[in-house]
Amino acid sequence: MAMQKAKLTKAMKEGNMEGAKIYAQNVIREKNQSLNFLRLGSRIDAVASRLETAIRMQDVNKAMVMTVKGMSNAMKSMEVEQIASTMQDFEKNFEDMDVRSGYMESTMASTTSMTTPPEEVENLMKMTADEAGLEIASSMESAGSGAVQVNQQAAPAEKAADPASELEARLAALRG
Repeated sequence: MAMQKAKLTKAMKEGNMEGAKIYAQNVIREKNQSLNFLRLGSRIDAVASRLETAIRMQDVNKAMVMTVKGMSNAMKSMEVEQIASTMQDFEKNFEDMDVRSGYMESTMASTTSMTTPPEEVENLMKMTADEAGLEIASSMESAGSGAVQVNQQAAPAEKAADPASELEARLAALRG
């Protein structure tokens, strides 16, 4: 179509009006032909989409039929009283296991805390905090509950000049 337009323009510049008419008709015919092909392509896409949807619906329907059959068989074999009894046994065993694991955890915690002197733990934590430039914000007694907060100490003047190192230090404090 662009080629026909170029020929139309050339013919008009040369004063060949009859040739320009023919080129103009060709441009219009090609444009209409292009639009018709576009419409046809759109219709074919619509039909293909409908066929694809129909095939998917058939697959979904087959899957639903199989699911309903399986559910029916399962419902026939289910005994409500047996299921309730099994669930009660499960809950009882789960509660027993929970009590036993709680007892075991508390025993292990008391055993390990007795073998490690709290003063040594506290001294090591203070020494590590001093080396890393950190300040321990809350008391050591709350360490068992996980409520210790760690704050970064004021950065020296040379670190304040470099924001990247300040960010790295803050990231290290968060990880630690």
